[in-house]
Amino acid sequence: MNDHEIAGLLARETGEILVDLRERVLAEGGSGYQLRYLGDQTAHRHLTDRLTELRAGDAVLSEEGDDDHFRLEADRVWIIDPLDGTRDYGLRGSVEWAVHVALVVAGRPVAAAVALPALGTLYGTLQDRVDGAVSGNDRPVVITSRSQWGEAEEVAAAIGGVVRNVGSAGVKAMAVVAGSADVYVHPSGLYEWDACAPAAVAAAAGLDVSGVDGSDLVFNKPRPVVPGLLVSRPEYTAATRRALRC
Repeated sequence: MNDHEIAGLLARETGEILVDLRERVLAEGGSGYQLRYLGDQTAHRHLTDRLTELRAGDAVLSEEGDDDHFRLEADRVWIIDPLDGTRDYGLRGSVEWAVHVALVVAGRPVAAAVALPALGTLYGTLQDRVDGAVSGNDRPVVITSRSQWGEAEEVAAAIGGVVRNVGSAGVKAMAVVAGSADVYVHPSGLYEWDACAPAAVAAAAGLDVSGVDGSDLVFNKPRPVVPGLLVSRPEYTAATRRALRC
């Protein structure tokens, strides 16, 4: 398998494990806290074990793992978020959680996948490059985090749109890829595992992707943080960046 196929396979496998785990724990009366803890740890172990099996020698940076900084000397680094949107995973019925798997070489993602397991969907860089799905929105939709206010409203005003707030960076970025949203704005810093796979998949779909300040995204840095995230359909990028003053 090539790296694109492995990214997709591991994101899909992990998502299926998380769906089964969630159903079992909830059926047994487990708490949301227990489910969130088990989800994070189970997904992390599966991904790291499978990467050891399939890509021995590659480094891994995981939200749930210890960062020994070996990755800084490695040629190939997998940046993974085993369960993006852990809070929502612990809520019965929520679909706003994802699995992120990305491979980075020389600071740039070269293969990636984002699974939305509760929706049964998988997005990846293996798929043919397209200019994003056709948006069916009457007015442009600007999607952002529940805790972020201000910047998304400014962008919506600039492009004549409306704002939606949901959880999980992967869910929000894939909404733009799928065409249910038109711009994703995260105006504050993000850990690389939150942003890497969604940014790579969105770029492969022909969308404009950058930091919220307009900068190119670079990954596998000593401090694994990026300056926010902006994912935009090309027709809205210029107006969005003017609204964000970047």
